[in-house]
Amino acid sequence: MSEWPVLKALPSYGRGRDAAGGRFASLIFGTNLTDVVVTGANGTIDGQGAFWWQNFHKGKLKYTRPYLIEFMYSDNIQISNLTLLNSPSWNVHPVYSRIEDSYIVSGDDCIAVKSGWDEYGISFGMPTKQLVIRRLTCISPYSAAIALGSEMSGGIEDVRAEDITAIHTESGVRIKTARGRGGFVKDIYVKGMTLHTMKWVFWMTGNYKAHADSHYDPNALPVIQGINYRDIMADNVSMAARLEGIEGDPFTQICISNVTIGMAAKAKKVPWTCTDVEGISSGVSPRPCDQLPDQGPEKITACDFPAEPLSIDRVVLKSCTYRMKYT
Repeated sequence: MSEWPVLKALPSYGRGRDAAGGRFASLIFGTNLTDVVVTGANGTIDGQGAFWWQNFHKGKLKYTRPYLIEFMYSDNIQISNLTLLNSPSWNVHPVYSRIEDSYIVSGDDCIAVKSGWDEYGISFGMPTKQLVIRRLTCISPYSAAIALGSEMSGGIEDVRAEDITAIHTESGVRIKTARGRGGFVKDIYVKGMTLHTMKWVFWMTGNYKAHADSHYDPNALPVIQGINYRDIMADNVSMAARLEGIEGDPFTQICISNVTIGMAAKAKKVPWTCTDVEGISSGVSPRPCDQLPDQGPEKITACDFPAEPLSIDRVVLKSCTYRMKYT
């Protein structure tokens, strides 16, 4: 542990995620870089993370655990043809990126999109935006295929996810926030999901209460709006959706269309629960809650997915695949 350099906490977080101090540098780390390729001809990086996880669970760490790969404030980063195993914490921590052709087995969210924690993220004010996620296969029994938040105080905007497969995963897409976060999650577009054996297909919560410290502003309310899901097939599902906004600060402009959810034999009797949310639906089975009224079959393509490509789509990469696993 003494051989790992210690860095200051991310300015948008104000402290480490594991401890109040700074954080250990990642195994492969860079900042303010351009045109970097990390590739391995199908090689493996084994983080030997058991040591770190044991110390984390015993509360013996003064600083946040390192990641395997982290690039900050960098452009045109390619990580390809690698298997990443047993990370001390997160496997890959990129900023402003496209994520494609990934096979991830995880004890946490397969992909977690973040942008800062409470007052620190609000002050730093750097949103995560124009993120593309394509051709993801995820196995995560205790969490989500794609999570937005809960540290989203700098804002999350224009995330486009398509061709997603999740197996034995807690939820397909999960939005996490709380009073005191501030910031926003808006203009989220998801289409083409195939889900097998899920606890939830959709999960949104405004009651994710973990805070950086006691100095957050409880009146800093997040804005959650413009959430679009379409063209989704799921089977063996315990509950279709759990959508919980914030009283006095509802999640709005939710659109869900062309979704078929096959319920498990021991599924919940009420497949949808919705509070403090507003939106529409079309061609969704089982029938959504009343807060998402059905617009009829003619609106089955109502949920938006932008046709105009993002600038990252114009970057031509060679093979761009990697596999990640940690336990």
